Amino acid sequence: MAATDPVPALREVLGDDNQENLALRFRALFSLKHLARNGSKPAIEAIAGAFSSKSALLKHELAYCLGQSADSYAAQFLQSILNTKSEDPMVRHEAAEALGALTHTESLPLLKEYLNDPEEVVRQTCELAIARINWVASQKDVEERSENGGDQEGGLFAGIVDPAPPAKSGNVEELQRILNDQGTGLFERYRAMFRLRDIGSNEAIDALASGFGDPSALFRHEIAFVFGQLSDPHSIPALIKVAGNKEEAPMVRHEAVEALGSIADEGVDALLKEYAKDGEEVVRDSAVVALDMAEFERSGGFEYALIPGAA
Repeated sequence: MAATDPVPALREVLGDDNQENLALRFRALFSLKHLARNGSKPAIEAIAGAFSSKSALLKHELAYCLGQSADSYAAQFLQSILNTKSEDPMVRHEAAEALGALTHTESLPLLKEYLNDPEEVVRQTCELAIARINWVASQKDVEERSENGGDQEGGLFAGIVDPAPPAKSGNVEELQRILNDQGTGLFERYRAMFRLRDIGSNEAIDALASGFGDPSALFRHEIAFVFGQLSDPHSIPALIKVAGNKEEAPMVRHEAVEALGSIADEGVDALLKEYAKDGEEVVRDSAVVALDMAEFERSGGFEYALIPGAA
């Protein structure tokens, strides 16, 4: 008996803006992400079809998942989002980052065009995406790419394509200096960031947390994202400080809230429930998803998704 194609049902859940359970839509998205990663063009189309959603948080996550698909077929949809100047800058930034993750050389002219975008978060992301594409293409880095596992990370982060490859070496003190050096290019600072992530010690986490003082909202948001990847309770105090700061950029707060959900510490559930009432929609939505993720993590499940075996 032939297996039923899960894409149509997942697409229906993901694309339903009347579905009040945003967490359910995220689970459908992550199921589709897995299918897309395994070569399903219909899954990519299903993800891209949800860009009509009203939720900036969801659309931001759609772009991220397309960037992780490792399929250049997704680039056309990401280019369209980047070109839509009326779109939320957080979504456009993620589309630019995803084009870099895809190493889509054909998108270089478009990315260069938006180096002068009015939104700093878009400009900086295009800078990073261009640098990543050029790094991958550079013959002088062939040996380094091999040592780093090609375009993806090894170890705990296998299968994840980051905005920049981790630096090859460096102790925590030196990496922290590079991380916070405003005179160093953004790409190299990101490389230090991901090397600190890979080290993952309490000392490295403290070094990463120092990046929350950076003037760039994009940079601060990436620090929070890295903490979500690490899911280490040692980062909780720094994340709570950022998530609860009403003066912080919403894109940074939302990432901090989701990171808290990834850590799945019952001690922060009360805070997440408060964030679910926040005045910023993207923070509220992130808290809803974070609570669902935390519950899932504590259940002992293997992969956060809607359909077992589809993630």
